[in-house]
Amino acid sequence: MGTNRKLRGWVIGYLFILPSIIGFSVFVGYPLLSSMYYALTEWSGYDTPRFIGFENFRYLFTEDPAFWPSIRATFYFVILSVPLSLILGLVLAMMLNKNLTGIKWFRTIFYLPVVVPSIATLTLWQFIYEPQYGLANSLLREFGLPPGTWLTSETTALPSIVLIGLWQVGSSVIIFLSGLQSVPQDMYEAAEVDGASRWRMSINITLPMITPILFLQLILGIIGAFQAFNQVQVLTGGGPNFSTSLLNYKIYTDAFNGRMFGYAIAEVWVLFVIIMIFTVISYRYSNRFVYYESDK
Repeated sequence: MGTNRKLRGWVIGYLFILPSIIGFSVFVGYPLLSSMYYALTEWSGYDTPRFIGFENFRYLFTEDPAFWPSIRATFYFVILSVPLSLILGLVLAMMLNKNLTGIKWFRTIFYLPVVVPSIATLTLWQFIYEPQYGLANSLLREFGLPPGTWLTSETTALPSIVLIGLWQVGSSVIIFLSGLQSVPQDMYEAAEVDGASRWRMSINITLPMITPILFLQLILGIIGAFQAFNQVQVLTGGGPNFSTSLLNYKIYTDAFNGRMFGYAIAEVWVLFVIIMIFTVISYRYSNRFVYYESDK
């Protein structure tokens, strides 16, 4: 009797999670497994895939003239955008973590750029960066400064794209703000009684207490930066001279412009492995700088 009841409970439990199992198998499991096969094929997306083994990967790493420039551009973009967005988001959150009159309006203003559609934002910045009549160069001329090259120079194109991401740092600000407001106030009161300055309290109390939020933002920032696409598609098309050809954009151009779906899927797997390596390394060393109250 007990065995039948246990079996019935087991069956009922699996029936409840069956929709999730089916959904995961159809929309995640099967595409993942099939992409492993297609990465080893020559396939245009229309004809029958032809198995060629690791030829796509061999050509990608040894002969593709655009691959290594795209890798350099992608890593440069990650190195620039992730730390800057973390620092700016945290600084703004600390500034907005005040009980001042009208502070909610300022929080809303900083978050507004996030709710604007990405394409609309990038189109606006395309006009701002326009060399002849754009707002950026017009302001520089007003102050007697030489106009910037912005998106037209290999040196400034990628930093200019990173700057747009900093303009939309509002989502990080809100998450950091929630973390700051969860820090127990009695810790600040005790430190103030001991004569600690605001700077010491920020270093010794605030930062350690919000390290889980910092770590979350770091992981999300790394993943998002490696997958950046819209900025390049709208603003530069990968130029000038591959300086902004991020790997995700290269995958798109190879798949849809070159009709090399098998080759593009191989590139997707390379991007997946890169993101996984960075994520695993971050988790591996997170215990050195992430503080959880449960660790006490």
